[in-house]
Amino acid sequence: MNTPLKIGLFGIGLDAYWPQFEGLQARLEGYVARVAQKLDRDGVEVINLGLVDNPDRAYEAGREFRQADVDVIFLHVTTYALSSTVLPVVLRAKVPVIILNLQPTAAIDYATFNAIGDRTKMTGEWLAHCSACPVPEIANVFKRAGVTFHQITGTLEDDPQCWREVDAWVEAARVAAAMYGNRLGLMGHYYGGMLDIYSDTTLQSATFGTHIELLEVDELSALRREVDDAQIEEKLAEFAEKFDVQSDCPVDDLNEAARTSVALDRLVAEYRLGSMAYFYKGTGVAENEATIASIILGTSLLTARGIPVAGEYEVKNAQAMKIMDLFGVGGSFTEYYAMDFNDDVVLMGHDGPGHIAIAEGKTKVRPLDVYHGKVGRGVSVEMAVKHGPVTLLSVIETTDGKLALLYAEAESVAGPIMEIGNTNSRYRFACGAREFVTRWNQHGPAHHCAVGIGHIGDRLDKLGALLGLEAIRVV
Repeated sequence: MNTPLKIGLFGIGLDAYWPQFEGLQARLEGYVARVAQKLDRDGVEVINLGLVDNPDRAYEAGREFRQADVDVIFLHVTTYALSSTVLPVVLRAKVPVIILNLQPTAAIDYATFNAIGDRTKMTGEWLAHCSACPVPEIANVFKRAGVTFHQITGTLEDDPQCWREVDAWVEAARVAAAMYGNRLGLMGHYYGGMLDIYSDTTLQSATFGTHIELLEVDELSALRREVDDAQIEEKLAEFAEKFDVQSDCPVDDLNEAARTSVALDRLVAEYRLGSMAYFYKGTGVAENEATIASIILGTSLLTARGIPVAGEYEVKNAQAMKIMDLFGVGGSFTEYYAMDFNDDVVLMGHDGPGHIAIAEGKTKVRPLDVYHGKVGRGVSVEMAVKHGPVTLLSVIETTDGKLALLYAEAESVAGPIMEIGNTNSRYRFACGAREFVTRWNQHGPAHHCAVGIGHIGDRLDKLGALLGLEAIRVV
């Protein structure tokens, strides 16, 4: 699904003020219009209801937001207003609320203000700067009514910190909205005995809004039979463009990988998938074994174009990878390999698909005579994540039957890696490798996680808040 984020915006005021203070209403409406302008961006639709200034208008606004199906509401507090003009709006919509406590300027110009002389005009000018006044009242009522809300305090203009915070909330809301209705394909079955990755898929749907499609490996095998030579040649050309194909890769293995990649593209299109997880034991049906053994290049290409694919049927990590990808930072499938105590880094990676769009240099394609712990052989990808800041994310299931976001920020650093045809990176953590591993494991995650470039912990915190999930930072 590629629907825009719908932001509901309204400002609040008190209609008793308008006949008393000339120009105040128009001035406050201008503030709201300015916020709408700042919220407007690609992939966002702003439903701006202007000033809500009495209870009747509040009930009407609540219905309008509900009819518009807004994903989040920004409440711009422009001046004092009664909480009775706020509560009906948000109760009806039943979505998270971001309170914008924004003054028009950093401070009142006291000398100019006091020189006005006319007490009525002075009061009107004060009310134009009075955004902080009703926020405690609103917060009190929201708390008692069970309304989820968050606050941003600052100024309408010339406040980069404030608007970075607004941008982060918008981005988190966009990801939450995109996760809702994302179509996750699950092909095959769990890796037998890997108990930590078993997941409650109903809980995934209930928490994120994910639609889950159960797929058969046979479907992919059937699609492979329909692939012609021209399509294989076209896909081989894409391989040559996107990968650094090593000279010792057998032509037959590359052809099989191309055939499967073409079939994967068809499968994803038919089911309109936005992400995928797969595993298949592969014994007993030679055709299906060949399908799964040749899947790595195709799934790596899908991952790079915004359809992340997790191996080993890791449902939770497919969700983590999708979240990272929606934030625009990648989300490569990874796990611990080892620790390098000499350099104080953790070696992490995985077999199977890699996120080649966040690779340090061009991803190599290498031949493997055996897939460790899995049936088959063929070509695989070898890459390291771009050097610089990274974030690790794991979607975990808690002992009380809920989901949570577990994350850590680190650095991807240069250095030797194991050239074994897998993804492989060196990560340095502020607390040190030894302490990080201990602290991360203490939360009982599955052994896989998603890694993306950049530090996005603040956005993950906000995503958790919007979804009602605990966001746990490991530092």
